[in-house]
Amino acid sequence: MTDQAWRWRKRPGGFTLIELLVALSLMALMAVLSWRGLDGISRAQHQLQQRADEVLALQATLTQWGADLDAMAEQPKLPGLDWDGRALRILRRAGVAAGDGLRVVAWAQRVIDGQGQWLRWQSPPLQSRAALDQAWQKAALWAQNPSDEDRLREVRTVPLSSWQIFYFRNNAWSNPLSSADGPDASTPDAASAATVPDGVRLVLVLPAGQAVSGSLTRDWVRPLLGGGK
Repeated sequence: MTDQAWRWRKRPGGFTLIELLVALSLMALMAVLSWRGLDGISRAQHQLQQRADEVLALQATLTQWGADLDAMAEQPKLPGLDWDGRALRILRRAGVAAGDGLRVVAWAQRVIDGQGQWLRWQSPPLQSRAALDQAWQKAALWAQNPSDEDRLREVRTVPLSSWQIFYFRNNAWSNPLSSADGPDASTPDAASAATVPDGVRLVLVLPAGQAVSGSLTRDWVRPLLGGGK
């Protein structure tokens, strides 16, 4: 047996220190690249889920808006709908059955934590005229200066930069405050001549950075005229 063959047989098994360092460096590099890839996937999934939640919240809010208008009710000397430039108040049925009573619902915008929010407030089911009158006035006060009790009955829906309301009357869209049909209907004692308009147009300006941003218009038509849309 030659000397070279003897030295080869006597060489210890395993890796050298340099080989181990190279292998560890490659494994560390692969771990870093894998972590970055997983982190990027996780961030993308989180953003997609957040966008989806924002779209669902907007859809649910607009559905509730349409449902409030579809369930609108009218009482003598109490309008079913009123816009005072700050809040839209709606007198609506509390349930399907006639004995379920009525509710007063209000929609308004308020700045919360530095961002505009669209809010919905509703009263409990009401059975008496005195309770209706009180809730109607409370809804207007809630939009201007809500009490702690009123805040418990409000729901924050979606971020909102601004909003406008238009009524469809006399075959034209107009500002409800500049084209009233008769007496002022902002108080319970007003005459009921201020009828519900044939349609209500909602114009929302949604802030940038949301899944849906910019101007959004939603029209509602009285059910007797063909249903809401």
